[in-house]
Amino acid sequence: MHTSKRLRVMVTGGAGFLGSHLCERLLANGCDVLCVDNFYSGSKENIAHLLGNPYFELIRHDVTFPLYVEVDEIYNLACPASPIHYQRDPVQTTKTSVHGAINMLGLTKRVKAKILQASTSEIYGDPAVHPQPESYWGNVSTTGVRACYDEGKRCAETLFFDYRRQHDLEIKVVRIFNTYGPRMHANDGRVVSTFIIQALRGEDITVFGDGSQTRAFCYVDDLIEGMMRMMNTDSGITGPVNLGNPGEVTMRQLADLVIELTGSKSKVVNMPLPQDDPRQRRPDITLAKSLLDWEPTVSLRDGLVKSIPYYDELLKRDQATLLQI
Repeated sequence: MHTSKRLRVMVTGGAGFLGSHLCERLLANGCDVLCVDNFYSGSKENIAHLLGNPYFELIRHDVTFPLYVEVDEIYNLACPASPIHYQRDPVQTTKTSVHGAINMLGLTKRVKAKILQASTSEIYGDPAVHPQPESYWGNVSTTGVRACYDEGKRCAETLFFDYRRQHDLEIKVVRIFNTYGPRMHANDGRVVSTFIIQALRGEDITVFGDGSQTRAFCYVDDLIEGMMRMMNTDSGITGPVNLGNPGEVTMRQLADLVIELTGSKSKVVNMPLPQDDPRQRRPDITLAKSLLDWEPTVSLRDGLVKSIPYYDELLKRDQATLLQI
């Protein structure tokens, strides 16, 4: 490929939370970006500011159907990622992961591109090993309400590695742990956005269980940097590689921090724990450090400070809309 030619990069799920940030970064790096989304959980608002860029193109398309385009790299992010969205149509969620992977791998094979799969920490299920290294095979229910997502993503990884073995495709697989930041859907039930919205509204903050379950939260800019570094590794490096922040916090600690940073008068209330909700989640990022020279640089406090104004603006806009009706 000539060095003067812009790299043509396709991002499936490009109008989603992570996808929109990735599209931005790729454009800033001088790429020609093709954003593919069916807007099941993505939003045009996330990429509206990019539509005027001559090197940005948007296609409304569902990856469960084949797509015929010419590209050099594919980031396969298409899939609803929050329980509220992926449990709304669980069969479609599985199809998005499985058929989507087959279609994108088929395209990769045809155009001789390289492809990165956005896999997930959910493939570890409710882990019996802590923190979770890539070598851990997971503890996942095949029949539970979260299985459409967990098993769909596990099957997608299987397909990626079988396509590599069978067709010598250049694949990259990253397992994404809890990520947050501006543009994360406000009403998708994920804990950071939920806590921030509740605190800004002065409502009770709902902590499931006793609040002792843990998560490790990675700020979006750090995550995107890790994904791009993975895409740019040598062809022999396939992953899977964990990407996430190993700084583990309890849900109670997160609630208290959000209350502090928003200056809210909200109180914490405890609710029953949802079915199959993992007790703890923390990435072992030893591999990402050694292969990608990557680790998160944004602390949870700093990341929340960057995220809160986005949700504050959303609420003000919603309020203004309600007043006009």
